Amino acid sequence: MRHLGGLFLLLAALSWCYILGAEAHSLHACHQQRGFWCSDGSCIQRLRVCDGHKDCEDGSDEQRCDFVSCKKDEFACRSRLYCSDGSDEDNCDQNECLVDNGGCSHRCVDQPMGFLCDCPSNMKLVGDSQCEEIDPCLESDVCDQLCVHMNGSLTCDCQEGYQRIQTTSECKAKGEEAQLVFPSSQGIRTISVTGTEHRRLALYLPGSGPVATLVSNRTLYWARPGRSSVYRVSLDGNKKDLVLKVEGSVSGLAVDWIHQLLYWTSMESGSVNVGLLDGSAQRPLITGLDRPSAVAVDPFQGLLLWAQCGSSPQIERSSLQGRDRKPLVTSSIRFPVALSLDMPRQLLYWVDQGMRSISRVNLEGRHRKTVVESNGYLDQPFGLAVFEGFLYWSEEVTHSICRANKHNGGNLQVLLSNVTSPGGVVIVQPALQPNGPSVCRHAGTVCQQEYVVDLLSQSPQFDCTCSEKKQNTSQEIPVISRTVPATSVSDPAFAGILSLIMFLSVLLGGMALWWWREEFRPSRSLMEQSFSLKESQDPLIIQGPHMGQNTCLVKDTLLKRDGDAE
Repeated sequence: MRHLGGLFLLLAALSWCYILGAEAHSLHACHQQRGFWCSDGSCIQRLRVCDGHKDCEDGSDEQRCDFVSCKKDEFACRSRLYCSDGSDEDNCDQNECLVDNGGCSHRCVDQPMGFLCDCPSNMKLVGDSQCEEIDPCLESDVCDQLCVHMNGSLTCDCQEGYQRIQTTSECKAKGEEAQLVFPSSQGIRTISVTGTEHRRLALYLPGSGPVATLVSNRTLYWARPGRSSVYRVSLDGNKKDLVLKVEGSVSGLAVDWIHQLLYWTSMESGSVNVGLLDGSAQRPLITGLDRPSAVAVDPFQGLLLWAQCGSSPQIERSSLQGRDRKPLVTSSIRFPVALSLDMPRQLLYWVDQGMRSISRVNLEGRHRKTVVESNGYLDQPFGLAVFEGFLYWSEEVTHSICRANKHNGGNLQVLLSNVTSPGGVVIVQPALQPNGPSVCRHAGTVCQQEYVVDLLSQSPQFDCTCSEKKQNTSQEIPVISRTVPATSVSDPAFAGILSLIMFLSVLLGGMALWWWREEFRPSRSLMEQSFSLKESQDPLIIQGPHMGQNTCLVKDTLLKRDGDAE
């Protein structure tokens, strides 16, 4: 019996080996025929793999078909399995550059398989297909602010309000030391930008959320997360005011210190909104957005910028009135939560929670660069600010306030730790909000004396006006008016040019009048009585009782002509 049992086991082992051998032979034969071996042991043509139909009984030919799409310089096999079906050898004589230049913005270079996009020597390839001009200043990235490229060399300089440190070429703000302000669950707190001093506001206001500031009167605008209220807080005292009750919660805040406006984003309402800083009027400005999360404003360039973090994350810009929209960032962006402008260099920085990075782009959407990548302090960033040569941000996972070099992310410093639920961050220093001219409704023009912002018209209006006109403005329309000192009418150069134009106009008008009198002497008395400024075709001829109002009349007429010319 023992011998029979052993013989049975031997026969069973031989049978199993035969089965495995036959299966291995079948598998080898299947691969030899460029077939696909199903999990159930059957063999099908490889062309049937991932074609949308189950050809294997167990459906294994349609599993794991979600492959990453190929890049422009890669080829998608029909079988999606290393082109063992030979599909990479099909149509190899096709020149893809003949169709729409291969999608290349400049040069398309045909290859034995596929094609490549190429750029001229003064340009670089961006995103596999687009060429953009090389900016030597941004490529080298050594200047904190102003940069001049001449004869192959770079010269760095600083904007007004800053002084250059000769030993390091850094730009340091003049005047008082800058303070970084941020809200947290422990209240609103301030810290010096070097991390040497730290204090809490006497007024206890717990909660994170976005912040913005009006530096001229040291006022902080703050919105608690999940609330539909914007508060105004004095950085020097105990005063807190409710400025605005808004629709939906506030996800981003920005102050336009030139036109005295507050901009904010709301995810629930999908809008960018605008209101007067005193809270007397507000309105939606841009609607239909997909979860707008942050906003920034450049009043000198007349630009409003915002980020969306919905199904198609992106960053856009428009005029302050919400017109002329233009996308700046539409790819390689996941969850932008904060924006900050480097105004001297005209660069926009954003922090991306999804990518765990801080990147930048210019205001035309070019010269993009990732400055700071995940370094242990970007797992869940929230606020962002740019000042001098550094980026500042808050980070919720590590409960910290950090800073790093704005050019390359180096010199990482943790300025403050053990901060519970830090919110947005903002820098308070006068150099960040300098005086300057306001914008008019017409592109390319600025107000030389005063301006009015009307939020109740069909779209917000930025109008240049004079004191006389301002007094006649209806009190039912909320407006703001203030003198802009940077480019006033009393400027010597402007006044000199204006005087010369007026002198020449009066001279030409006098010569024309003399010729007319000599040519038509019989009707002299009648024509003299009908000649007046109102009938003159030259608005700069100002005589008699109109001389007292010459400044406003001339300025308004010039601005009107600018608008008509457009």
